[in-house]
Amino acid sequence: MVTKSLLFHKILGKRTMERSITTVYSPVNVNFHHFKIFWASGKIETEEKLENKTKGKLQRQICQVVLDHFEKQYTKELGDTWTRVRDVLTHPLCWQHAVLLNKFSWSSELENTLCLKGYRPLFQETLPYLPGSLKCYISRTPRRFPAQKHQIGKLKEYYLLNAASLLPVLALEVKDGEDVLDVCAAPGGKSVAMLQCAYPGQFHCNEYDGLRSRWLKQTLESFIPDPLINSITVSKLDGRQIGDLNPELYDKILVDAPCSNDRSWLFSSDIQQTMLRLIQRKELSSLQLQLLRSAVKALRPGGSLVYSTCTLSKAENSDVINLILNSCSNILPVDISDMSKAVSQEFTLLGGTRQHELLVLPEKEKAWGPMYVAKLKKII
Repeated sequence: MVTKSLLFHKILGKRTMERSITTVYSPVNVNFHHFKIFWASGKIETEEKLENKTKGKLQRQICQVVLDHFEKQYTKELGDTWTRVRDVLTHPLCWQHAVLLNKFSWSSELENTLCLKGYRPLFQETLPYLPGSLKCYISRTPRRFPAQKHQIGKLKEYYLLNAASLLPVLALEVKDGEDVLDVCAAPGGKSVAMLQCAYPGQFHCNEYDGLRSRWLKQTLESFIPDPLINSITVSKLDGRQIGDLNPELYDKILVDAPCSNDRSWLFSSDIQQTMLRLIQRKELSSLQLQLLRSAVKALRPGGSLVYSTCTLSKAENSDVINLILNSCSNILPVDISDMSKAVSQEFTLLGGTRQHELLVLPEKEKAWGPMYVAKLKKII
């Protein structure tokens, strides 16, 4: 079973979702169910009012069963580092949010407002491969910029996200004219970010679940102008079948895999459901590996693939990448150590990872992540 929860910082239609959406994937026969959707409707609220409301909602009960499970697993995997990470994950008021600007609805007034409120560009020193059109602002002080109301015919000016979510997009290095596939695209933040970087020749955004696919479409419609959005394909295919349906069709592929989202899982309120997740968590790596195998089939020789998750779990991260590298002779790791060094001032990265991967650890004043990123290349 996979929990792909999205917590309080993304936008759907006319309303802001403070949400916890739980999706269940059966490794044998994929089924999707949504258990909890919390809506907070209304117009743009003042930042102070929004922060007060968010503060109240984030004072939730930690699920002790999950915390005990994490304590056992991550103490073993991360050692003393886990203590610092745990202190952030268990205190949502420490969490930070970034503001990704929409180049299709750019506003100098917005940038001035962000600067006045203490925000600064995420990458103050330009990275060698950072597109100038990708602009993201962050604040050292944990806060949330107010969400925008959806208006038909008017594009939103920014997208609220965990800044670490941009790293898979940067690692993929999409160029103009390339054919790109986002295998598990909902809610659409990484798809929007890729379109800030380049204009793909063919852009295929896939999401199997019907509700989440509609959510993806809504996100794209809210941020991307009609001439460009008309060239984007949105599908509801089982990601494990895409490789057979579209063999060697894409230059770049993002597999932002369903995972046991550590942040949201810690605040599970349904104990029975939580116990079921603990039992079925072992099945996640099987699903993730199947999605990767499918993506490899869909990738053209010479093309690149980025795999990412929002969990600290070694079984869902490096172990999955090891399995694909050991079983596919036409797949090689791609060195992203230069990128890791370049972003290390903004993110806390786990030491000792290999050159083709990185893991962002949430820590105080850099409360981004968890986010695992690995890059691969197909040679034949």
